[in-house]
Amino acid sequence: MTINPFTIHMRSILLSTFLLSAMALSSQTITYPTTPKDNTVDDYFGVKVADPYRWLENDTSAQTTAWVEKENAITEAYLQSIPQRGRLLKRLREVANYEKVGVPSYHHGKWYFYKNDGLQNQSVMYVMDELGGTPRVFFDPNQLSADGTVALKGIYFSHNGRYAAYCISRSGSDWQEFYVIDVETGRQLDDHVKWAKFSGAAWQGDGFYYSAYDSPQQGKEFSNVNEGHKVYYHRIGTPQSDDQLIFMNPMYPQRFYTVSTNEEETMLFLFESGAGNGNNLFVRDLRIPGSQFIQMTNDMDFTYVPVETIGESIYLMTNHQAPKSKVMVADLRSPGITQWHTLIGEDNDVLESADIIDHHLILSYSKDASTHAYVYSMDGKRLHEVSLPSVGSASFGGKKDRKECFYSFSSFTVPGTIYRYDPLKNESQVYYAPKVGFKLDDYVSEQVFFESKDGTRIPMFLTYKKGLKRNGKNPVLLYGYGGFNIGLSPSFSAMRIPFLEKGGIYAMVNLRGGSEYGEEWHLAGTKMRKQNVFDDFISATEWLIAQRYTNREKTAIQGGSNGGLLVGACMTQRPDLFRVAVPQVGVMDMLRYHRFTIGWNWAPDYGTSEDSREMFEYLLGYSPLHNLRPGVSYPATLVTTADHDDRVVPAHSFKFAATLQACNAGPHPTLIRIDSKAGHGSGKPMSKVLEEQADIYGFIMYHLGMK
Repeated sequence: MTINPFTIHMRSILLSTFLLSAMALSSQTITYPTTPKDNTVDDYFGVKVADPYRWLENDTSAQTTAWVEKENAITEAYLQSIPQRGRLLKRLREVANYEKVGVPSYHHGKWYFYKNDGLQNQSVMYVMDELGGTPRVFFDPNQLSADGTVALKGIYFSHNGRYAAYCISRSGSDWQEFYVIDVETGRQLDDHVKWAKFSGAAWQGDGFYYSAYDSPQQGKEFSNVNEGHKVYYHRIGTPQSDDQLIFMNPMYPQRFYTVSTNEEETMLFLFESGAGNGNNLFVRDLRIPGSQFIQMTNDMDFTYVPVETIGESIYLMTNHQAPKSKVMVADLRSPGITQWHTLIGEDNDVLESADIIDHHLILSYSKDASTHAYVYSMDGKRLHEVSLPSVGSASFGGKKDRKECFYSFSSFTVPGTIYRYDPLKNESQVYYAPKVGFKLDDYVSEQVFFESKDGTRIPMFLTYKKGLKRNGKNPVLLYGYGGFNIGLSPSFSAMRIPFLEKGGIYAMVNLRGGSEYGEEWHLAGTKMRKQNVFDDFISATEWLIAQRYTNREKTAIQGGSNGGLLVGACMTQRPDLFRVAVPQVGVMDMLRYHRFTIGWNWAPDYGTSEDSREMFEYLLGYSPLHNLRPGVSYPATLVTTADHDDRVVPAHSFKFAATLQACNAGPHPTLIRIDSKAGHGSGKPMSKVLEEQADIYGFIMYHLGMK
């Protein structure tokens, strides 16, 4: 939605109008906007379900825009009135202001890496003629927009070294645009591709493949269902209208189709996903003119990921008949899965990634949610374990035929550090370590385990200041996700530092639904077992209270996207257990989520209200929107969303916030923060990140009684 000068003027009036109400923080007296209701009722298998705020799904209407302005006015006045907020923003800027450097990568005789000087809105790509040489700017995305809301999503170098396609998104949207620059001169060419989505640039010769949708209906770019993903080939120097359609599947409009090429440009891989927990894989021999795609797999319940190609051999990582994944090898001349052979079988731990670097296989496993890496010979023999600095997360990078190998490492108490690694000698040395302006040695991180409601053993990481006493009075912020086979591993965020400095405990819970213990762990948190995820999170909170880390009045919960659903479900199921709840860009309407943009893609994890009466009733039983009850005292709640979120459309948060405000009978505020020129979170400029984090942590710390 857009904001014109008139609405900006009205916003300033509303700020003044509601300032006195928001200033009364001690009494929490807030006059919320009156949100009109309509008579919308849906029929699900004979069950009538009211949806009185359906009109808020129209995010471009004048009525919705006016509602957003009123809600934001109240929220901004309230947040600005929190005494800690100004000092917190100042401290966040201080702790975030350190140089951050990414792993260097080699392309056609030069080395490239990303660097952020500290508070730059977007990281800049630099180039060096040799490792350790003088870096110069190759591409600065901060020049694309004055406010940093145009984000660089990726840079893709052509295999002949002549071109680089760069991909951008605007205002946080998932929509992508491609441009092309001449690598030698840095000159931008006339090429421009629009309406791409979930796509990279896969080069072949003087052109690249990409995936896109037809141009969306004007005014519905960020809400209408995305259907008909197509693969095109764009030749440099030609308009997008001349791009060649390579693949489409009209029989299955609600699926994703993306491609990649190998470095030698002998193989084109096609990935089909969106109708299961994994993907199908196809391959095309580019050496044969007019060749067609050959289907390698036929089951989208498993993942099939090409790792590298060597000659005719295709190295793949898959969880087919191996819930914790394994490495297999296929032959281009006979690529069907029945002809593959296992190179490295399934282990006790979960295989997260595989890389071929300097003629070695480097496999990274997740063991109790932290990285353990091993080096293998190309015939599948384990040679040695990589000695990582401590418990944390590592990611490797390099080329199959070059000696240079790097990995990044981070943990809750170690910012991203780059190591150079010799796979043959099994030696690591620091290549780059950030210099931060705060004392990392003041903090400690530990891993604990607790039993969930059904007795399942669940891991959780706790990070806090040394010397903490388990007196039952410490503020705790619990974070979780629990879905889509996405695992949470130790990572560093400077944004947590002020919370930790003031005695807070940051708890990250490894819930079922993620990838921490393989596909069985994932499936244990899906569809008719989704309640396990919420039980895990609730049990984590109860365990922390029982172990005298904290108490109910000192507990906050936070999560985003599927994690926003987590927070919404837990705060509606156990409103007595939490003092503060921050559901961010959450999936709150479980009956209608599949009707917007790419929501249909989440059905393998959630099921839909149209599948069966049983599935509908299960979804209705935990859907955050539908489980808010009048007369209940809910935690202090800050719902966050953004106007350009076309992943989880803001209607979820709009309807949830309106219903929450109407139902809440307790003294705690129930606010919604709606960002502008922002989306689901990816690519958000540092300036917006800092403002948002100051609001979120300010809200949390104030309501947990932290000075």
